[in-house]
Amino acid sequence: MTDTTTIDVPGYKAGTWVLDPAHSEVTFSVRHMMISKVRGTFGMKSATLIAPENPLEAKVEAAVDVASVDTKDEGRDNHLRSADFFDVENHPTMDFRSTGARIEGDDFLVDGDLTIRGITKPVTFEFEFGGFGTDPWGNYKAGATAKTVVNREDFGLTWNAALETGGVLVGKDITITLDLQGALQQD
Repeated sequence: MTDTTTIDVPGYKAGTWVLDPAHSEVTFSVRHMMISKVRGTFGMKSATLIAPENPLEAKVEAAVDVASVDTKDEGRDNHLRSADFFDVENHPTMDFRSTGARIEGDDFLVDGDLTIRGITKPVTFEFEFGGFGTDPWGNYKAGATAKTVVNREDFGLTWNAALETGGVLVGKDITITLDLQGALQQD
């Protein structure tokens, strides 16, 4: 682990950043039948970044609308919304709250607590700044990508079906990728 207490991110500005949901996406992938991957998306409900002068001291809170799950298969999406998986009636959001940020080698890592289906576990996102710039309306924007892999069973998502050929229908490891754009709020 690198002993870094501050970093320089070109274009970074301190302040409160709010998610632009029209330019942000949460995607996931999971093994299906042990031979391929199913991919899907969720809609972002909200995300706020409180960014002090030092990016390593930033705090993030985000919520994902679980009912918005889209895997391009209505039957599967409805099953994912059911009590077998996300139980959206009782747990309408997935939530993330950062607990810290750090540099390891060349990687910028954001640690935090992820809550799915009412179960909270620590996770680490590999974070990559996409850049900063001003849009035609004068809004200062930032883009970033974050990625992590979680074991779905750690969050109570244990439904599965055995295959006649051996193995199971749904893999345990879920890759979650966040493609985010946010705007610095004007004072």
